[in-house]
Amino acid sequence: MKKLELDKSGTRLLDGPVGKMEVVFDLPDAAIAGIAVVAHPQPLLGGSARHKIPHFLARALCDAGWLAARPNFRGVGQSAGTHDGGQGETDDLLALCDTLRNTYPGTRLVLVGFSFGAFVQARVARALAERGEPAWRVCLAGMPYGEVEGRGPYEPPAEIPDALVVHGELDERVPLAAIFDWARPQGQPVVVIPNADHFFSGRLHLLRSLVMSHVTS
Repeated sequence: MKKLELDKSGTRLLDGPVGKMEVVFDLPDAAIAGIAVVAHPQPLLGGSARHKIPHFLARALCDAGWLAARPNFRGVGQSAGTHDGGQGETDDLLALCDTLRNTYPGTRLVLVGFSFGAFVQARVARALAERGEPAWRVCLAGMPYGEVEGRGPYEPPAEIPDALVVHGELDERVPLAAIFDWARPQGQPVVVIPNADHFFSGRLHLLRSLVMSHVTS
């Protein structure tokens, strides 16, 4: 598998399962503490790698010494392909994880996702675990479960190793009760941010603190 040559932050076009995959990289100034793949919200609703939440979390990770990779899902930006409801997107992120691990062998990998990106990262985490190559930590914020705005049903896998699940108390797109329906059978803890909506408006500093604490614990 081809290794990456990264010497500065910026956008790269990598080979993916269905063609080119656009990835935005944030590189720390010092030695790399780990690799973080950060996934964006639903592209059919305008989500991209430059959405404020993945960008905000990627910058926080980079500032803490992590190499952060923000891929554009299929059909977004310069990424080839068309939206595949999570299946193809999972394949793409698995390929990206393989490339990054090949480039930085032995380096810890964390998976971070918001909204649709969290759904995809849950699938990626489960696939890596089943391969015997689990991620170091997994952070899932605002993850959809069931029907969401006429799309779905979203059915993220259960029992994701080392997962932090964060949800807004007042999430208007994915009701808190829905994520508890997913979490309850497996006893998965859910961290609820009071008065937070789907986009964690005014509460992003809390989301960042939770993610960084989980990643560095």
